[in-house]
Amino acid sequence: MPDERTLLAFDYGMARIGVALGNTILGTARPLEIINSPEKAKRFARIEELVVQWQPQAIVVGLPLTPDGGEQIASRQARRFANQLIGRLGLPVFLVDERDSSMEAQAVVGNAPDDAVAAAIILQRYFDDLPSDRQPGNAP
Repeated sequence: MPDERTLLAFDYGMARIGVALGNTILGTARPLEIINSPEKAKRFARIEELVVQWQPQAIVVGLPLTPDGGEQIASRQARRFANQLIGRLGLPVFLVDERDSSMEAQAVVGNAPDDAVAAAIILQRYFDDLPSDRQPGNAP
């Protein structure tokens, strides 16, 4: 039986955090919500509520890289956010290259807020990159 894990994913931003949900059995991600609070305490309180509600075994955070794969200020902010999640939640956190995820999300939602869709794209990339023996429907 495949390793079943529920994951939450975050598209971190200074103004908003997109949240997505998925599991390794289906290997699919779906947008969940956008956390709009600019206050750090309120953001983490909502994240902790989501963790209690969904009971994920791991977290995925989008890592914004430059077009050539280099680090930038937003990369450091996302890494800091990921480290804060590790410290607060005690769950494994995986960083996933999020290049072009916002553009893909905009193609889906148009001018509507796209942060949760971007988080789902990031989580789907994580699932798509799992080794083939961990993909849905394959025995370990």
